[in-house]
Amino acid sequence: MALLSAGYGVSHTKYTFLSDQLNQLGYMVVAIGHELENDPPLSVSGNLYETRSENWMRGAETLDFIKRRLASTYQNYNFNDLLLIGHSNGGDISSWIANAGKDYVDTLITLDHRRVPLPRSEDIKVFSIRGSDYPADEGVLPSPGEAKEYSTCVKEIPESRHNDMTDYGPNWLKDEITNVIDDFLNGAGCRVDS
Repeated sequence: MALLSAGYGVSHTKYTFLSDQLNQLGYMVVAIGHELENDPPLSVSGNLYETRSENWMRGAETLDFIKRRLASTYQNYNFNDLLLIGHSNGGDISSWIANAGKDYVDTLITLDHRRVPLPRSEDIKVFSIRGSDYPADEGVLPSPGEAKEYSTCVKEIPESRHNDMTDYGPNWLKDEITNVIDDFLNGAGCRVDS
């Protein structure tokens, strides 16, 4: 079972290249758009970790609610070993709930999230795909020592752009993203060459 969280301002329907790939790997995918029309806009100034945390908490509550609701409806699926995947703000939301100690989070994949630290945990498999146009905030990505200690995979895709990690992006980038995700989920490890 996979919960896919859209980036801020991007429709949850614009990640079909990821949904299709995960379906082929045997996952039921639920794509989630986290913004409602009456939500306040995401802050763009000040300490963004502080000013955006309410948004991430709300998103994490949404993921938890969807997990509980679907688990009672789709009893043939495993909701105790979830894959969370999210782009940008959706990756921040996914990282937020992965850091909350929910025992049902098995795997976390982020696409160029920038604000919420990746979990430092031996209990969660973590893969972060990075664009090359915007850096993550300090402390979001593990140090080399932490990456080794927790088997965290961080992969930058050269010449990739943050806003292209959707269905709108170029085919070469979508292919590279799906290739490295395939390797990671199929146990081939962290492929760091391009």
